[in-house]
Amino acid sequence: MKFNSGIKIIWMALLCSFPFISNAQSNKPVKDLAQLQQDFVDLRFGMFIHFNIPTYMDQDWADPEASPSIFNPTKLNCDQWAKAAKSAHMTYGCITTKHHSGFCIWDTKTTDYNVMNSPLKRDVVKEYANAFRANGLKVFLYYSILDTHHKLRPNAITRKHIDMIKAQITELLSNYGEIGALIIDGWDAPWSRISYDDVPFEEIYRLVKSIQPNCLVMDLNGAKYPAEALYYTDIKTYEQGAGQHISKENNRMPALSCYPLQSNWFWKLKNPTEAVKDPVKLVNEDIIPFNNVDCNFILNVAPNRDGLIDDNALTALKKIGELWKNEGPVAKLSKTDAPIISPNIAKHQFSNSSWSDDSNIMDFANDDDFTSSWISNPTVKKPWYEITFDKDKDFNMITVAEEKANITNLHLEYCDNGTWKPLFSGENKNRIKIFRFDRVWGSKVRVWIDASDHQASIAEVGVYNERR
Repeated sequence: MKFNSGIKIIWMALLCSFPFISNAQSNKPVKDLAQLQQDFVDLRFGMFIHFNIPTYMDQDWADPEASPSIFNPTKLNCDQWAKAAKSAHMTYGCITTKHHSGFCIWDTKTTDYNVMNSPLKRDVVKEYANAFRANGLKVFLYYSILDTHHKLRPNAITRKHIDMIKAQITELLSNYGEIGALIIDGWDAPWSRISYDDVPFEEIYRLVKSIQPNCLVMDLNGAKYPAEALYYTDIKTYEQGAGQHISKENNRMPALSCYPLQSNWFWKLKNPTEAVKDPVKLVNEDIIPFNNVDCNFILNVAPNRDGLIDDNALTALKKIGELWKNEGPVAKLSKTDAPIISPNIAKHQFSNSSWSDDSNIMDFANDDDFTSSWISNPTVKKPWYEITFDKDKDFNMITVAEEKANITNLHLEYCDNGTWKPLFSGENKNRIKIFRFDRVWGSKVRVWIDASDHQASIAEVGVYNERR
């Protein structure tokens, strides 16, 4: 049977569903973000479940044209997964509703490329959610923006793709009860190359919050952004297998670290006989030290092609439960700035500055790369950095991200009709400096560095017009 890879969007159903969904959630008290972050870190430890069409291909990235006929877990038992999670004292699960090859394991109306056209013909997301709730565990969902089956790739994204994303997220947050978090992948990552401009982050973020206000949005973008601020996520995320490691000494952001129990994220033919990771090390080197620095640890356990967790993985989870007990809430989180969710209108605009040091010129401070910096020449006594917009723009937030925290005092100003006007003046010793203010309109912004401990450098200046 050949499946149409085109996108089927039910426009009126999608548009009409938003008010209904908001009303359906209105009887639940809405928590502020700080409380949601605290609740998440208090959960301490959960189960990631990579289970999708790659399970049947011995690859983590599946062929985007793989037939749904191969997805056939004849012994699917989500209750077994949930009980395995409880044996390790986990508190929640998170399943891959759609991975990078675009196969949906729920009963979606957006595409034929889904589980209802497989031999299983059962909604796996529904069975997972019901089983985990029945066992007293919270329900999270994973969703990939990158979708190679539907050609949702760099340099090919259309408005229909964005509408499909919105429709799919709407289904996932409407039909499966309370979702504690939506963990998003394949977005603004070096390997996916789909930016927050290609698929507008703020639109998706606000959609999630409009349907389920208490649902955290976590984007697995930890490789790109500094550890000291929440760029495009409610929770700072770290994928250990990709070399992203949280500081076990200095982290003070609400965080998530993920790692697979087996050798890969999805099940492989070698898994039943290959050793899994050492439960003792997982407890002593991951769960305990991460929890001590405001980080929740999510351990991936990949079900096999029957839809069951292998015996060696079950044994490891039980051993974790013998070694570690969930002691409940952690210490109160440090106060953090609200997440940055809006487009950066300073990115790639014309920049200027006082004299730079050697080749570290002004263009490095708004190139959307936090690993490069503008560095002031050491002979300049009062350095400055400036961005000129291609046209007058309104904005209400500026960020100054340093390579190292050297700048101690600064002032900000903007140019309105040829007149420079003040925005901020004073001390700020943070490495990531975030300034929110009432909306203004101007053609330029300028950062004056009034004092610094060492030679001043700026990795990125951001300017935003966030919705409030």
